[in-house]
Amino acid sequence: MAVLRQLRPSEGGLTLQGHVYLDCGCRSLIVSSSLVRQGERGWWVGVFHHSHGAKVWNATAVCIFGMEEVKEQACASTHFIMNGKSCILECPSELHLGKEVSEGTPEGIWEARSIKKLPTLIHSGLVAVYGTVVLNQIVLFLGTDDGQLLKAILNEDMESNCPEVLYEIEEETSIFPKLRLDPVDNNYIYLSSANKVRRIPVANCGRYVSEQECLSAKDPYCGWCSLNQRCTLKENCTRSNSIKGWYNISYAPDKDLKILLSFPAKNQVVVAASISKILTSCMIKIVKPVEIFYENVVLKNSSCFCNLTTPVISDNAAHDVYTRDSCNAAASKGITTAQKTEHISIHSIEPLWISTLGKSEITVKGENFTRASGIKLILTGITGCKPDIIKVRNVLNDTQMTFALPPTRKEAKSICIQANGKKCSPPMTLHYVSLPSCFGITPNTSWISGGRKITTIGRNFNVVDSVIISDDQRSNLTVSRCPGNESDYHYLTPSLSHATEGKVVDMMLKVETTFIPCVKLHYHPDPVFINYQLHTELDPDLELKIYVSLKVINCNSLFKIKENDNLNISKTEVEVYLSYMNGAQTKKIWFSIQNITKKPDRSTILCKFKREGTDKIDFSTVKVFVKLGNFEHEVKPTSSHIYLYVLILLPIVVGVIIAAFIVTRYKSKELTRKQSQQLELLEYEIRKEIREGFAELQMDELDVVDSFGTVPFLDYKHFALRTFFPESGGFASIFSEDMPQSRDQTSKDESFNMLHALICNKNFLVTLIHTLEKQKNFSVKDRCLFASFLTIALQTKLVYLTHILEVLTKDLMEQSSNVQPKLLLRRTESVVEKLLTNWMSVCLSGFLRETIGEPFYLLVTTLNQRINKGPVDAITCKALYTLNEDWLLWQVSEFKTVVLNIIFEKVPENESGDACQTIQVNVLDCDTIGQAKEKSLQAFFNKNGFLYGLQLDEIGLELVSEEQQRELLDIDGSSEVMEDGIRKLNTIGHYEISSGATIKVFKKKANTRSDVDYSDEHCHLILPDSEANKDVKGAGHKGKQKFKVKEMYLTKLLSTKVAIHSVVEKLFRSIWSLPNNKAPVAIKYFFDFLDAQAESKKITDPDVVHIWKTNSLPLRFWVNILKNPQFVFDIKKTSHIDGCLSVIAQAFMDAFSLAEQTLGKEAPTNKLLYAKDIPLYKKEVKAYYKAIRDLPPLTTSEVEEFLTQESKKHENEFNEKVALIEIYRYVVKYYDEIVSKLERERGFEEVQKQLQQVKALFDEKKKCKWL
Repeated sequence: MAVLRQLRPSEGGLTLQGHVYLDCGCRSLIVSSSLVRQGERGWWVGVFHHSHGAKVWNATAVCIFGMEEVKEQACASTHFIMNGKSCILECPSELHLGKEVSEGTPEGIWEARSIKKLPTLIHSGLVAVYGTVVLNQIVLFLGTDDGQLLKAILNEDMESNCPEVLYEIEEETSIFPKLRLDPVDNNYIYLSSANKVRRIPVANCGRYVSEQECLSAKDPYCGWCSLNQRCTLKENCTRSNSIKGWYNISYAPDKDLKILLSFPAKNQVVVAASISKILTSCMIKIVKPVEIFYENVVLKNSSCFCNLTTPVISDNAAHDVYTRDSCNAAASKGITTAQKTEHISIHSIEPLWISTLGKSEITVKGENFTRASGIKLILTGITGCKPDIIKVRNVLNDTQMTFALPPTRKEAKSICIQANGKKCSPPMTLHYVSLPSCFGITPNTSWISGGRKITTIGRNFNVVDSVIISDDQRSNLTVSRCPGNESDYHYLTPSLSHATEGKVVDMMLKVETTFIPCVKLHYHPDPVFINYQLHTELDPDLELKIYVSLKVINCNSLFKIKENDNLNISKTEVEVYLSYMNGAQTKKIWFSIQNITKKPDRSTILCKFKREGTDKIDFSTVKVFVKLGNFEHEVKPTSSHIYLYVLILLPIVVGVIIAAFIVTRYKSKELTRKQSQQLELLEYEIRKEIREGFAELQMDELDVVDSFGTVPFLDYKHFALRTFFPESGGFASIFSEDMPQSRDQTSKDESFNMLHALICNKNFLVTLIHTLEKQKNFSVKDRCLFASFLTIALQTKLVYLTHILEVLTKDLMEQSSNVQPKLLLRRTESVVEKLLTNWMSVCLSGFLRETIGEPFYLLVTTLNQRINKGPVDAITCKALYTLNEDWLLWQVSEFKTVVLNIIFEKVPENESGDACQTIQVNVLDCDTIGQAKEKSLQAFFNKNGFLYGLQLDEIGLELVSEEQQRELLDIDGSSEVMEDGIRKLNTIGHYEISSGATIKVFKKKANTRSDVDYSDEHCHLILPDSEANKDVKGAGHKGKQKFKVKEMYLTKLLSTKVAIHSVVEKLFRSIWSLPNNKAPVAIKYFFDFLDAQAESKKITDPDVVHIWKTNSLPLRFWVNILKNPQFVFDIKKTSHIDGCLSVIAQAFMDAFSLAEQTLGKEAPTNKLLYAKDIPLYKKEVKAYYKAIRDLPPLTTSEVEEFLTQESKKHENEFNEKVALIEIYRYVVKYYDEIVSKLERERGFEEVQKQLQQVKALFDEKKKCKWL
């Protein structure tokens, strides 16, 4: 029964309620329903199920009820309700169908009329339906209980085509009753099952390879895309709005030809075509169950009249038509009559479950088969699909015959037998199911003799023809030929007598000629039973023990031991019996297995036997047997002389135990003594390091150089390029080239001028960027590069670039506001985010140079000085003094400072130097020769203010002494060679150079190089693991090992932080302070812009605006600068400096964070270092933001004046032509997508023409190889 209610009652308060009974071919249980609307018309589509639960071929059906008919039947009911009163009137047009009536329904409303419909579509297991109208055709999406999604298309007579299988769930789980189209993209439908919701395309247009196939399918979703020459959905075809671009059957009605046949009289047929054109010929197709004939017939004026040579024989609804050579020839033969034969009777059809591969032979049992003629099997599936008519394969006898069934898709079909041209036998249900699959096997092992029962768990085992195993010596051995249950399969393992050891075999399922891999079965050697003990004390019960190597099988009357076989034998698989002689007869006693107890070295199987009667057993004739499947073994008792072996071996074993005890005790004492020494050394080292760290933290001071000469700033061009292209050295080098003296050629180049004019069109540029970002292969790298090219191309139009930045930022806010507004500008995933970074770099370059540059360079210099104060490993660059725990050199030994007198000779490269200089240089005795060279050149620069003139690899060091002069090298013949061939770099201590020694700097000869490239074959302060534990040299610790613990040296991080703390705070405060109570124009402008956007979007949470400002300025600009000093200065950043600056940058960002830090003892050290400073920094940052907000707002003229001045400063800095070329490459790569977007938007007609002209000009240049 269905209940009707008005969905939206009118404002006048009219309420309507009624109900009708629905019947779908004797099916009354509604499983799922859907309402289909088309304008004012509507249909209610329902899936109905038989009341019985058996799954047969016609268990479910789809019926379609017109809403007008339902309304009329409901209104005709005397119990139809209007405004609470019973009356008969016209029902509203919008009705709703449900399964239940709401509470408060008046009594008697259940008396209703019924509507009966013949099914539109019949299937065995429909559980869901969803209907929609596409191009005036009703499309039904149907879900089945075995995981199939079907699509049926109805014609104007509500007749279905052969439904297409859109999707199949691999697990074959039932589909939920509710199907829904994707509300965003109607080309997808949501399919929900037990554990997953899937998004499935509504059509598989790619299956049609030609235009004829595509249009003949009559799928309203699919059409022919002439541009791509393939069958696609409309949205997947470029220029699909054009009729010539994409068309389907609705655009070509003439191609849908319908042929009408009529039979005005006997032996006559009229053929008419539903087309207005005059056809030249047609073909009549005469179909019999097996034979097919063709006859050419001339058509005039779309119709043809034929006389037949043989009469039409009709039975039920079937017609067999025969024709002659000419369409107008007269009949020449009389009517033939069918011979009367006895009617056949069908008893059974086996099997009724087969796979989708079909079946080479099914057996039909019944009566009167040999006396019948024209026997055929009719296989009918879902409504709309053509039935399969199959001739009998072999009539075996009067009661049996066979057929071969073709492969088809998964469904339950109706099967019946027809003979003698009479009606089909009562239909049966034949189930086509998917190929079987295996989920698991238990047990997964067997002994080699075989006979073990194996159970395989899976699906659709009832269609398996046989189970086969295969190994490397014997392939395709059939184990079982019987079909199993639907979900499990039982069989016995075969014997592998040819195998002497365990092996793995493959188990496969055979369905027809297909072999399906299932599982692997492990074969192990047969258990070996070697001993037993028989106990008769429990008379009349017996107790028997059988021993086998490692595992034990114990019986209450039988106790056995068997080898460790990994077979996991259960008590139901073991059979144990005892045989004995009673006179001349042999008798057997069978034991029952009680349980199996398993231990690591053995298994005990407990058995029991209770004797009844007075028969006595002659134990001298007893034999014990164990049976496992096909394996049967007699267990022999152990002989008595084994006890003699035990008595002989016992004294030897005792002696070995005593000797082992003495040796172990001695080694234990020695180990205890060594551990005591190691603990003593460890305690000494820890105390020493803690005391030294504490003293250094309190007393050590760093002599910061206040005057370090001129700050080596980079010029604007190199600063901007390193900021724009941090990882793209190739582009940075192209733009770094000097500009040509004359720009006339560029200014006169029409193509570049037109492209530049297009970019200066704000609407086009914004549309271009959005279109590019929607392309899947427009990667994050491409977005960053495009933003940088755009910044360079508009370097002289910063006012326009700023307007573009505003528009794109607003668009980005619209995208982010629906999810989490706090994530705005946090990542670099769009063009506008990289554009903002570049814009800040351009506008703040002057502020960076004038205000931030000097304290920033002081920080880098101070940090370098602090790192070089202690040991630095030349291979890994780790140092004792650092801010980053990952770069902490904690394996360092003791070191001391050595003061050297370095003599610098005059070289031609140094015109400013004196004839000769001697400078005192402080080095460490653990410094390599290369590190000593670096410190010498740095000392020369600090004293003179200019470089020495030679590079590091161009100079050498020579020790000057009274005895001889010796060149100092990192690697020479005296270098220490460690284990594994690793060579240790020479140090100042290696050459035993003491304070006051004189060393001369000389220029190396050309083409000679004594230094080596460090690799894994060298080491410095961090020794290999095999060398680190060797005895420490020195009288105080002779014979003791020196231990190092990394945590003992964490105070070095704190001492480094204290040493540079004042410099860090000076840098931070120079960033978030307002000199002369005035903020940089770019910062004030953009912060006011963010405040205005938050106000317009009614965002009242102040944290959101704070995070926006933090993401736009500190995160996008300042952190990038703090971590990359090489962007600002002409210096080289080492990996170690990068690690330390990362810690400082993290503290900088923590100051801008609103989250409260809760740090524990296990927190990372980079967080703990500045944990106490962060609260103060946060207060200063909030005051900084508030001060900027409180400043008077900038006028538009002030901002434009600032941007104009910045534009003039940077004229002729970059080759804008190169940037335009790179932008054009992106335009031409996605040209079709851009044009398609412009066509869909209004007001871009002129822009399209300009873009086509630009492409034509550039294509011409490409021909001339100008690009």
